[in-house]
Amino acid sequence: QVQLVESGGGLVQAGGSLRLSCAASGRTFSNYAMGWFRQAPGKERDFVAAISGGGSSTSGADSVKGRFTISRDNAKNTVYLQMNSLKPEDTAVYYCAGRASMVPATYDHLYDYWGRGTQVTVSS
Repeated sequence: QVQLVESGGGLVQAGGSLRLSCAASGRTFSNYAMGWFRQAPGKERDFVAAISGGGSSTSGADSVKGRFTISRDNAKNTVYLQMNSLKPEDTAVYYCAGRASMVPATYDHLYDYWGRGTQVTVSS
Protein backbone atom coordinates (compact mmCIF):
# COMPACT_ATOMS: atom_id res chain seq x y z
CA GLN A 1 0.00 0.00 0.00
CA VAL A 2 1.21 3.50 -0.84
CA GLN A 3 -0.04 6.59 0.95
CA LEU A 4 0.16 9.96 -0.80
CA VAL A 5 -0.20 13.35 0.87
CA GLU A 6 -0.27 16.58 -1.13
CA SER A 7 0.68 19.99 0.17
CA GLY A 8 1.49 23.45 -1.14
CA GLY A 9 -1.85 24.57 -2.48
CA GLY A 10 -3.33 27.95 -1.74
CA LEU A 11 -4.57 31.24 -3.12
CA VAL A 12 -2.38 33.12 -5.59
CA GLN A 13 -2.86 35.97 -8.02
CA ALA A 14 -2.76 35.41 -11.75
CA GLY A 15 0.82 35.34 -12.96
CA GLY A 16 2.08 33.98 -9.68
CA SER A 17 3.69 30.67 -8.78
CA LEU A 18 3.10 27.75 -6.45
CA ARG A 19 4.96 24.52 -5.84
CA LEU A 20 2.94 21.47 -4.93
CA SER A 21 4.54 18.57 -3.11
CA CYS A 22 3.37 14.99 -2.75
CA ALA A 23 4.97 12.88 -0.05
CA ALA A 24 4.75 9.13 -0.46
CA SER A 25 5.06 6.44 2.15
CA GLY A 26 5.02 2.72 1.76
CA ARG A 27 6.97 0.76 -0.81
CA THR A 28 9.97 1.63 -2.95
CA PHE A 29 9.09 5.02 -4.35
CA SER A 30 11.30 4.77 -7.42
CA ASN A 31 9.29 1.78 -8.66
CA TYR A 32 6.27 4.01 -9.14
CA ALA A 33 5.53 6.45 -11.91
CA MET A 34 3.78 9.50 -10.52
CA GLY A 35 1.25 11.90 -11.92
CA TRP A 36 -0.62 15.06 -11.15
CA PHE A 37 -4.27 15.52 -12.07
CA ARG A 38 -6.72 18.31 -11.37
CA GLN A 39 -10.45 18.73 -11.11
CA ALA A 40 -12.26 22.02 -11.35
CA PRO A 41 -15.81 22.42 -9.97
CA GLY A 42 -18.35 20.77 -12.22
CA LYS A 43 -15.68 19.31 -14.50
CA GLU A 44 -13.99 15.97 -14.98
CA ARG A 45 -10.60 15.19 -13.56
CA ASP A 46 -7.89 16.09 -16.07
CA PHE A 47 -4.31 15.01 -16.56
CA VAL A 48 -1.69 17.63 -15.74
CA ALA A 49 1.74 15.97 -15.74
CA ALA A 50 3.49 12.66 -15.16
CA ILE A 51 7.00 11.41 -14.46
CA SER A 52 8.66 8.02 -14.72
CA GLY A 53 9.93 6.11 -11.71
CA GLY A 54 13.51 7.14 -12.31
CA GLY A 55 12.59 10.69 -13.23
CA SER A 56 14.09 10.68 -16.72
CA SER A 57 10.82 10.83 -18.62
CA THR A 58 8.10 13.43 -18.17
CA SER A 59 4.95 14.49 -19.96
CA GLY A 60 2.51 17.31 -19.56
CA ALA A 61 -0.85 18.46 -20.80
CA ASP A 62 -0.77 21.01 -23.59
CA SER A 63 -2.55 23.49 -21.34
CA VAL A 64 0.37 23.59 -18.88
CA LYS A 65 3.41 23.08 -21.11
CA GLY A 66 5.96 25.80 -20.64
CA ARG A 67 4.37 26.80 -17.31
CA PHE A 68 4.31 23.68 -15.11
CA THR A 69 7.21 21.35 -14.36
CA ILE A 70 7.01 17.96 -12.69
CA SER A 71 10.00 16.55 -10.84
CA ARG A 72 10.77 14.03 -8.14
CA ASP A 73 13.30 13.35 -5.43
CA ASN A 74 13.38 9.62 -4.83
CA ALA A 75 15.64 10.03 -1.81
CA LYS A 76 12.85 12.06 -0.19
CA ASN A 77 9.96 10.00 -1.58
CA THR A 78 8.48 13.19 -2.95
CA VAL A 79 7.15 14.41 -6.27
CA TYR A 80 6.74 18.09 -7.07
CA LEU A 81 4.71 20.24 -9.42
CA GLN A 82 6.19 23.67 -9.99
CA MET A 83 3.48 25.94 -11.36
CA ASN A 84 4.44 29.28 -12.88
CA SER A 85 2.46 31.94 -14.74
CA LEU A 86 -0.72 30.72 -13.13
CA LYS A 87 -4.04 31.58 -14.72
CA PRO A 88 -7.55 31.67 -13.23
CA GLU A 89 -8.40 28.59 -15.32
CA ASP A 90 -5.77 26.64 -13.35
CA THR A 91 -8.07 26.84 -10.33
CA ALA A 92 -8.86 23.29 -9.24
CA VAL A 93 -8.20 20.60 -6.69
CA TYR A 94 -4.88 19.03 -7.58
CA TYR A 95 -4.36 15.33 -6.96
CA CYS A 96 -1.18 13.33 -6.78
CA ALA A 97 -1.34 9.77 -8.11
CA GLY A 98 0.98 6.78 -8.10
CA ARG A 99 1.16 3.95 -10.59
CA ALA A 100 2.60 0.49 -9.89
CA SER A 101 4.79 0.78 -12.96
CA MET A 102 7.84 2.85 -13.78
CA VAL A 103 6.18 4.05 -16.99
CA PRO A 104 4.16 7.26 -16.68
CA ALA A 105 0.61 7.45 -17.99
CA THR A 106 -1.85 10.18 -18.86
CA TYR A 107 -5.07 8.32 -18.03
CA ASP A 108 -6.30 8.41 -14.45
CA HIS A 109 -7.66 4.86 -14.50
CA LEU A 110 -4.08 3.61 -14.92
CA TYR A 111 -3.09 4.92 -11.50
CA ASP A 112 -3.40 2.78 -8.41
CA TYR A 113 -2.99 5.23 -5.54
CA TRP A 114 -4.36 8.70 -4.96
CA GLY A 115 -3.92 11.50 -2.49
CA ARG A 116 -6.79 13.51 -1.10
CA GLY A 117 -5.97 16.60 -3.10
CA THR A 118 -4.93 20.17 -2.43
CA GLN A 119 -6.88 23.25 -3.50
CA VAL A 120 -5.26 25.76 -5.84
CA THR A 121 -7.13 29.00 -6.42
CA VAL A 122 -5.88 31.62 -8.87
CA SER A 123 -7.50 35.03 -8.64
CA SER A 124 -7.70 37.41 -11.60
